[in-house]
Amino acid sequence: MTNGEESTRSGIFRKFRRVAFVLAAFAVLAGCATAPEDDPEAMAEFNKINDPAEPFNRDVFEFNRGLDTIILKPVTGVYRSVAPEVVRDGVHNFLNNLRTPVILANDVLQGEFLRARDTLVRFLINSTIGVLGFSDQATGLGFEFHNEDFGQTLATWGVSEGPYLMLPILGPSNPRDAVGKVVDFFFDPINYWAANTDRQYVTISRTVISGIDARDQIWDILNDLERSSIDFYAAIRSLYRQSRADGIRNGAGQEDQPTPGFGGSFEIAAPDSPAEKDIPK
Repeated sequence: MTNGEESTRSGIFRKFRRVAFVLAAFAVLAGCATAPEDDPEAMAEFNKINDPAEPFNRDVFEFNRGLDTIILKPVTGVYRSVAPEVVRDGVHNFLNNLRTPVILANDVLQGEFLRARDTLVRFLINSTIGVLGFSDQATGLGFEFHNEDFGQTLATWGVSEGPYLMLPILGPSNPRDAVGKVVDFFFDPINYWAANTDRQYVTISRTVISGIDARDQIWDILNDLERSSIDFYAAIRSLYRQSRADGIRNGAGQEDQPTPGFGGSFEIAAPDSPAEKDIPK
């Protein structure tokens, strides 16, 4: 085995260990919220919300908000002030173009071959006349962007989302989507290239830029939501589920946006609406 292969395998194992630790912690702490067994109506609401680790999740949420307040939001604010919108749009388009292998793999795994074709055509157009993807020429030619990930793929295969989970730094999730993040890491050839060429800084830099871009995309939405929400945590939980359910259904205009956490585009509806229960399997 070469040093590069050992480095790649080591990086993969580290990813698995991190996710396994988070899921194990969630399993241990899931009992923090006591189910109201003596109150049928309260029990029904408890099951509908599907957030058995809510006290723990709220603590993680406040931790994430703290990081956003002292680091991500100020950095993104500087980015928004020094980079004109056309530049920020170009960065967003470039990052979307880099995700093509992940999106394409999930299109195929979901049996969405026409969407897979569109994904491939978009990449070819935007990587050439779109100048490495900075200009989204494909949309003007009728090939609109759509996002896919392995969490959505598992959903189309009938895998349940499981209980709500707030991940440190990464934000809203659930066991199905947490596993999906790990699998998507494998689908991305940039991660293998960076590990095999000892250029992990490429992966780190891309992650940082993606985080700033995601925060930029939802700047106004989060500000408005935080001001208007009675319970910001519950609003984020509800809207995350709506956004994910819409993405799984390939809903127009929603699945191509980052999900709240902090990253999301969503419509305001009743808190914790069971949108995904209506998704045909």
